[in-house]
Amino acid sequence: MKLKKIISLLVLITLIITMTGCGKLQAMKEMVTGSEDEIVEMTDESTETVEVTLEEEGRETVLYYKSRENLLVPIKRNIPWETGIAKKTLGYLTKSEENESDMGSIGLEPIIPVGSQVLGMSIDESTGLCKVNFSEEILNSEDKVDEVSFINGVVYTLTEFPTISEVQFIVDGEILETLTYGTDVSTPIKRRDINLVDNNVGDSKVVVYYKGTTNGEYEYYVPVTETVATPSPNMYTALEELFNGPPESSGLYTDIPMGVALQGVEVKDGVAFIDLSEDTKEKIVDQSAFDSMVKNIALTLDQFSEIERVEILINGKTLEEAKMNVLPAEAIPTFANEY
Repeated sequence: MKLKKIISLLVLITLIITMTGCGKLQAMKEMVTGSEDEIVEMTDESTETVEVTLEEEGRETVLYYKSRENLLVPIKRNIPWETGIAKKTLGYLTKSEENESDMGSIGLEPIIPVGSQVLGMSIDESTGLCKVNFSEEILNSEDKVDEVSFINGVVYTLTEFPTISEVQFIVDGEILETLTYGTDVSTPIKRRDINLVDNNVGDSKVVVYYKGTTNGEYEYYVPVTETVATPSPNMYTALEELFNGPPESSGLYTDIPMGVALQGVEVKDGVAFIDLSEDTKEKIVDQSAFDSMVKNIALTLDQFSEIERVEILINGKTLEEAKMNVLPAEAIPTFANEY
């Protein structure tokens, strides 16, 4: 009898412990669930932070390199983000074994003399003035053409940044009157006449985008400044120069098929209507050829701020009316070349 009482007592104690343990287990379960909720929440926040970081890892900007024909060529690149990215961008334009190998594959060259360093840079956002203090190696351009390419390429590259409108060149802390081959750097320099072709036909200037290549392996668009006889630059004149073809001996060409003629240009509500000759129907063989032609036209018209889109007409008719089996272009291209 005594043994039965002992056994009963043990069973009762076991039940109490079990019930108490279940309570503790449930409490622990609730605590763990709460922790998991917090972990999920933190993970979500962490993911958002990572996404923001990824967006800021690079900045797309346009750098100006030199072709073998000594023409400046704009190339859009993604530059890893860091404070002072404008200064870092110039590093990609400095002649070095790495940079020359990188761009040599597409037939382009860096423009800043080998060994040059940016000792300092300041940007006045209120005026747009960027002062760049270079080391004395920038005086080592090979010739006058190389020196001018360096100056213009740096100015065009830095003024791609919205806070910069002009550049003051400084050499080892001092503003010089001229560089080695006589290029005036005594005052701030703005964008000016990229790849100028001076044919002495007038005082007005337009920028026309032609195309270049290296052994036919890689094509790129090249902006060329041409003097024209009209009193002021206008869209028709710019396109007329494009359709007439590039300057002789330039080694450049266009995406305008031979035999396609410009008949007129009209702008309405931001749309430039480009009227081409009837022969266009026979010269455009596919969508790719049409898109290339439109891009060549649109890049040339991008200098006129009122134009947002280009629409092609064939002898006054829309593409549909002319029974052209191609899709129209949507907008002016943002970049000429990407790499």
